[in-house]
Amino acid sequence: MSTLAFSLIVISAVMHALWNLLVKRSRHKTVFIWWMFVASGSLFTLSLPLAPEAFTWPGGRILAMIAVGALCFVLYHLFNGRAYRGGDLSIIYPLSQSSMIWVPLWAGIFLGERLSLRGGGGILLVLLGVYALQMRRLSLVELLRPFRDLGNPSVRAALMAGFIYSIGSIAEKSGVGNYSPFYFTYLLVLIMLLLMTLNICRFRYRRQIGEELREQWRLILVSGPVMMASFLTFRYGLNLSPVSYAVPVRQVSILVGVLMGVLFLGDSFGRIRLVSAFLIFLGAVVIRFG
Repeated sequence: MSTLAFSLIVISAVMHALWNLLVKRSRHKTVFIWWMFVASGSLFTLSLPLAPEAFTWPGGRILAMIAVGALCFVLYHLFNGRAYRGGDLSIIYPLSQSSMIWVPLWAGIFLGERLSLRGGGGILLVLLGVYALQMRRLSLVELLRPFRDLGNPSVRAALMAGFIYSIGSIAEKSGVGNYSPFYFTYLLVLIMLLLMTLNICRFRYRRQIGEELREQWRLILVSGPVMMASFLTFRYGLNLSPVSYAVPVRQVSILVGVLMGVLFLGDSFGRIRLVSAFLIFLGAVVIRFG
């Protein structure tokens, strides 16, 4: 993986963790995520005159990949919002990033990507770090605790979010390599906003729309550029690297997410999470040079 691709994806990881912190701090999470897309979509539209290239309509195949990606990421956000209602950021966020388990498999089947020995080793280190993050202490009993937590609705929602995200990532990789990453991202955001708007129009959300804007308008304003930066840097990095490596490297966001949960939300921190963070970081470094 090139230095430029690695740097773009790491920047995206930091931005991704930051907007997840904003979601966790919001009151009505599904509505807040919709407002985030309103803010980022508006910012995207205002930035069109500064786009690096002229707009051209995508072909049917590219448009299909944008639509599949948009649907997957909308479902990812809905499951993520549901997970955050009852779970800590430092636990739910790593689980929702479990897409890296599936991405190398889909990439091998549908894109013909093959992992190098070091690259595969780096992915394995990241997976071990994410798994260990769910443990409370070092013991044989605790090795099975992540599986026992499958009965928790927040855990199940987070794992479903990760699975759906993996499908969207493959659709993105299939499309972004043959179309402008800037306009691919812009159309992706617009379609996601449209789908979320259809959901938010349901009666149960109508009163929450105004409430969330009045209570969280500062966070909503911040979320626009944060989400836009997260989307763009990842798609440009994805265009420069195999998706099998791009998605695991983005798990550096887990380190940032855990740290934010500890510093800003009062989540617990201990030796297990310190070791887990080191494994994830080491895995990202191995992938970078593998």
